[in-house]
Amino acid sequence: MSPAAGDTALLAQTIAAVQAAGRAVAARFNAGARPSNRDEIGAAIAANDAVSLAVLRAALLAAHSAARWDDDEEGLGALPPGEWWVADPVEGAINHIHGLPDWGVTATLVRDNQPVLTAVHLPLRGDTYSALRGAGAWLNGQPIRASQKTALNSAVAGTGQAMPQEGSVTYRRIGQSVSAMLEAALVVRVSVPSTLQLVQVAAGRQDIFWQYSQVRSGLLAGALLVNEAGGSVSDLHGAPWHPGSDALLASAPALATNALAVLARSAA
Repeated sequence: MSPAAGDTALLAQTIAAVQAAGRAVAARFNAGARPSNRDEIGAAIAANDAVSLAVLRAALLAAHSAARWDDDEEGLGALPPGEWWVADPVEGAINHIHGLPDWGVTATLVRDNQPVLTAVHLPLRGDTYSALRGAGAWLNGQPIRASQKTALNSAVAGTGQAMPQEGSVTYRRIGQSVSAMLEAALVVRVSVPSTLQLVQVAAGRQDIFWQYSQVRSGLLAGALLVNEAGGSVSDLHGAPWHPGSDALLASAPALATNALAVLARSAA
């Protein structure tokens, strides 16, 4: 499917928006930060979100005011019909406030529940990932491709929480799936946020990512990047992934079937 008229120019504006927001949040980054309790954590995250959103929301709505804004950063499931901006002002906020470098800013335009363009900026690495439905995926303007591995026992796999306090049922599923994948894959990473693993799947550095989650802002950008980089994106039943899916698997195309089988056995 070819991109709609105007989407190419809109992607450039989206890239500029996440980069500007990223600069604002990077100015607040302190590698020595060590919050001591939940109140400090919550306050630091809220302050960073406010700084990023002040830049990001204004830029994106100015670029495409016809799209509505998804205000729920932890929103689950499908959106109402129409166009929506889905953004995470500090994806990996928990890392930022603990002095860790694994965080970024994301923005995705969703049209009738299909992600059509996205940009992910990682300020401390100086990297910007972008994708346009039907046109491809890029890192700093250069095309990227998903892994071409064919054997699961050579795969770098990963998963992680979608958010805190997901509950014992989800935690049990995560634990069982990690144990199963440890026996099948080469290595397994467990980390947050999801987008920073998904961009690695899109770039071919990581081969598999799965998550038991419906959180839109953590998956839409990465799902489009992996798909446009030639990877496989599905739910854990092998059906096409969409914002209403209850889980996601993104992988090298040749590994998807075997990865699904491992995860199915872990849930049995």
